[in-house]
Amino acid sequence: MTWTSYDVGSAGYAEASAIADAFGKEYGTRVRIRPSGSPIGRLQSLLTGQTEYGFLATEAFFSSEGTYDFADRRWGPQNLRTLGGRPSTTGLVTAADANIRSIEDVRGKRVAYVVGNPSLNVKCDAVLAFGSLSREDVEIRMFPTYAAAMSSLSQNQADAACTTPTTSQLYELAESPRGIHWVDIPADDQEGWARVKQVAPFFKAYEETIGAGLSEEQPVNMLAWRYPVLVTLADRSAEEVYSFIKALDETYGLYNKATSAMSRWSLDGAGTPPIDVPFHEGAIRYLKEKGIWTEAHQAWNDARLARLEALRNAWSRALAEADGKSDEAFAAIWERYRAEAVASH
Repeated sequence: MTWTSYDVGSAGYAEASAIADAFGKEYGTRVRIRPSGSPIGRLQSLLTGQTEYGFLATEAFFSSEGTYDFADRRWGPQNLRTLGGRPSTTGLVTAADANIRSIEDVRGKRVAYVVGNPSLNVKCDAVLAFGSLSREDVEIRMFPTYAAAMSSLSQNQADAACTTPTTSQLYELAESPRGIHWVDIPADDQEGWARVKQVAPFFKAYEETIGAGLSEEQPVNMLAWRYPVLVTLADRSAEEVYSFIKALDETYGLYNKATSAMSRWSLDGAGTPPIDVPFHEGAIRYLKEKGIWTEAHQAWNDARLARLEALRNAWSRALAEADGKSDEAFAAIWERYRAEAVASH
């Protein structure tokens, strides 16, 4: 098989490599991994058949929604399916001396965003939405790179940022004179979570204990998303997908200690929604056999499939209406059709 992932050195590449190694040891499977630093590159290889599976990040959601890079008329909502993905957390980290103790306290504060990084920025939009805030309510500080944004807190160039807790620069913040503080995002705040879902429906609540300023004794409630999320095309054979997820489960003991996060590939967490795209029927069959898949999970999947179908139909209508018109006109037409499709689901 051939898989795609983020670049060499990324968590996605390391985890795909560990799983590929486990498949080789257990079944003699030969896997080639084609890394790509671009979301377009990773999706292109899937759609053209150069790779059969992708260990992706939030581009899986964006490409199924026809947003950001995938709002171009050459793309649109892609008919993708998932086999699962391990939970990864993101939260609101602040400099302790900024005295931010709730999401609402971020109002008027300096928040770090990254130029051209919708994956990170949409997560921060979701965090702000939890506290009934938007970018207009804070002082956005745009940084050219992720590393620069994460370093900005210890350098007193920003007061808060949204990121995964194991980012290396956060350990520097914890040791700096400013100190580190994570803002709790309560799992039982239903109104706050409803606002999060409006921005990014793939999030769920998660109590995190691993990362800078965190421990078993000092956990913090955060947003959980999936990275990497294991994705293939909807028309992939159900038998093949069933065999893949079964192998993923049966070799868990061979790869679950390959990195500090690999234990989270256990299917009782990795094989349940919410997630970026609908589950593949072959994966659902295996998850049902394992007693993991519930009626609530099926209801979520049915709703996600209906949303995806509505978006794909809306895309076709937008293309037809925009025929012969400029890219700018098409963007406005698609935005209107997309908003209608999302509102109906």
